[in-house]
Amino acid sequence: MKLILNVIWLVLSGLWMAIGYVFAGIICCVLIITIPFGIASFRIAGYALWPFGRTTVERRDAGAGSVIGNVIWVIFAGWWLALGHIVTGLLLCVTIIGIPFGIANFKMVPISLLPLGREIVPTDQPFAARY
Repeated sequence: MKLILNVIWLVLSGLWMAIGYVFAGIICCVLIITIPFGIASFRIAGYALWPFGRTTVERRDAGAGSVIGNVIWVIFAGWWLALGHIVTGLLLCVTIIGIPFGIANFKMVPISLLPLGREIVPTDQPFAARY
């Protein structure tokens, strides 16, 4: 079932959102100081391509650097990626078949806004091992 959902997701919105994350990652990697943002953007691009069967959890070892980095990320790249998820989610919710994918897009808005200090893990991984 996850495979079917991921393939439909890839066609309807995953490819376009992943391209947006890769584009943001390339821009971030051009500037030396923002390479950590680029790495986080590439990580989320993989999640945006194939999200079903995976989830995000907060990292316990993330500190003040992640908070400061997330503020910078929201200002320069996060808001337009989140806007892309919102617009895509609204367009998908127009059809009955697209509603679950629209909801999945809305669930990706928080990680598009605040990617640092989060980790992408499989959903079948035991809950205790996530931390």
